[in-house]
Amino acid sequence: MTALPPALRPWATQLSLFPNDLALQLGAQVARLSAALGGLRPRGEAEGGEPQGYDGLTRRGTFERLLVSEWLWALEAPEELVRRAAFGELSFLKPAFRQPRGALRTVVLLDAGPDQLGLPRIAHLALLVVLARRAEAAGAAFTWGALQSDPLRGPHTGLDGNSLLKWLEARSVEPVASHHLTAWREALALQQAPGDVWLVGAPRLARLDGAEGMSRVEVTEPMEPGAHRLTVDVRPAARVARSVVLELPSPDDCVRLLRNPLGQSLSGQAVVRQEKRLLGFAFSGDGRRLLLHYTDGSVAAMAVPHSPRATLPKPRRLLVPSGMRVVAAGWRSSGGLLVLARTGDEYVMHGQVKMPDGLRKGRYHAQVEAERPDPPAGALPLRLMSWVDSKGQEQLWMRDRREQLFSLPPPRAAGTVPLLPLEPHVSAMAEVRNTPVCVMRPPPPDGRGLALVARLAVLGEEEPRVAPLNARQGDAFFGYSPSGAHPEAGLLAVRHSADTWRLFLDTGMVEVLVPTQQRVVGVVQPPAPSPAGMLTLGPDLRTFSFLSQHAPQILTVAGDDVVQAEASHGQPVFGWLTKSGELVLWDLMEKTVLYRALPGTMP
Repeated sequence: MTALPPALRPWATQLSLFPNDLALQLGAQVARLSAALGGLRPRGEAEGGEPQGYDGLTRRGTFERLLVSEWLWALEAPEELVRRAAFGELSFLKPAFRQPRGALRTVVLLDAGPDQLGLPRIAHLALLVVLARRAEAAGAAFTWGALQSDPLRGPHTGLDGNSLLKWLEARSVEPVASHHLTAWREALALQQAPGDVWLVGAPRLARLDGAEGMSRVEVTEPMEPGAHRLTVDVRPAARVARSVVLELPSPDDCVRLLRNPLGQSLSGQAVVRQEKRLLGFAFSGDGRRLLLHYTDGSVAAMAVPHSPRATLPKPRRLLVPSGMRVVAAGWRSSGGLLVLARTGDEYVMHGQVKMPDGLRKGRYHAQVEAERPDPPAGALPLRLMSWVDSKGQEQLWMRDRREQLFSLPPPRAAGTVPLLPLEPHVSAMAEVRNTPVCVMRPPPPDGRGLALVARLAVLGEEEPRVAPLNARQGDAFFGYSPSGAHPEAGLLAVRHSADTWRLFLDTGMVEVLVPTQQRVVGVVQPPAPSPAGMLTLGPDLRTFSFLSQHAPQILTVAGDDVVQAEASHGQPVFGWLTKSGELVLWDLMEKTVLYRALPGTMP
């Protein structure tokens, strides 16, 4: 959505569900409610859990944490040191702690009964937008539902068009009662620690059995002739209550928000939009963008956030015309998306290729039918890697499922150019330090008993430079390393045997043992003093571990079985996609969730 003013852009993803005019009307309510609710504080960052260094200064603490500058009083004026200690004026380092955040979630339960029918539901709608974005910014799961509905049918996860339409149909003539809340507490396991749970409705919700310890939002309509506003009291469980008055849109817009907020065609029953699902993802050739592939054939390029609270720009998206099939996709830092699609026997590039004399549309054909690079039906598209040489000519490569490396020659002004197969057994390719490189598996035995090893090739030259890598099998991963990496390949890991990986660094080569039941998904160099190591997924398909020459470490545990996982070689981030459709990005330096998108909330 491009029509939103800057003040509403933090909620751009959620407000994009609505038509532009309704999004602007609802956005005014969203901004006011967001200020009243405040942010979701990540659990465990202030006290308890695993130590993670220091976070500012405090007036209390042990003398082991006393600032070095304070010890000068002991030398220069001991009496002043005693006085400052007695009056609490000394400064100490404040320790910081971290706890796993995988279980952090926000739960919202809304009263859909007669107390809240009509205009109060507009406040409910705005609150859902605010709380969904609030949970997303803190890397928390977002779960919500109507109190009068059956929790066994499953709550809603995330905010999308389908769930909003079901919420519209969840109106009930039955007032909310304690047994409704009890059923939801049991279904969502809220008995012991309610956490960030919000009850939304009339003030009478506070009298329900089991509401103790829960935050509440009380929505009331003033009993005044001609009043067209709502009073919303925000009562967090552990903070001071705040009151907000919401001036409502025009009566016609209120009717649209209550009956058809998504702007869909309604005939007797609400029409549910066909929802595209995320097929998979891939990091771009330089590791700086996330390419998202959807079941409807569209491709989007998303910036990787630099912090869990970063506001992301809307992803660049491209949907090829009907009848075309996406074969490969890539991203260029100065040029945007490149998507190669097949139509008949021809391949067409969506996105113009850079030439020394300007830009040109690319069209290609396969020289041999058996050598077409097309991925199998239902599989992810291939990865395009782009690089501009010193003459201003953009060069393109892609690797198919058979590990055949193809070059896409410069396009012609008219007609097509052939896709050129280069190396037949390329296990990995990437752009490292503005240089395109790839790893080639050992060539087949030549019968002379020579020990054959993998090779590193530098692309983009008339004759690719090739250097041997002392590893026998050739499975390879390029990884992120702030320092100490190979001068040309960056951080590179190549499989030597079934359970041995060799890491190539600037100081030489080190070996890391990886049990055969662990699936390698990348290689990374964490902050010093930790050495470089392998990122793996356990046999349970949920546990991610870091294996190096030191003791193994468990990094995080996914909430569901992982169907795809990949690490970036351009930044310390890896991502995974679960069976339920949840996409998560994890920061390897801060060891925290960087981004989470639930099914139905994909950008």
